[in-house]
Amino acid sequence: MSEQVVISKINADAAAGGVLFKLIVFSVSLGVIPLASYFLSLDYLWHGNSTFAAITAVVAANVVLVAYIISSVLEDKKDALSTSQKEQVDTKKNK
Repeated sequence: MSEQVVISKINADAAAGGVLFKLIVFSVSLGVIPLASYFLSLDYLWHGNSTFAAITAVVAANVVLVAYIISSVLEDKKDALSTSQKEQVDTKKNK
């Protein structure tokens, strides 16, 4: 019975659009932030040095990817904690 509750909660969360919204935000960020950082750093930070501007864009892309990974891991840990707490409540009810 507890597996059904967990699956229905996962489906409800996915239907709420939280996961999809996060994916869309990070996808757009992955396209916009490196491009913006390249052109802005090319003109204002590095004064025309395209090599350093490209390195800045690569670093910006990696920052977005690491932020997405950290966000996903934290969300997974939160889901695991809520699942384990629900299982403890279910076992107490069954006793």
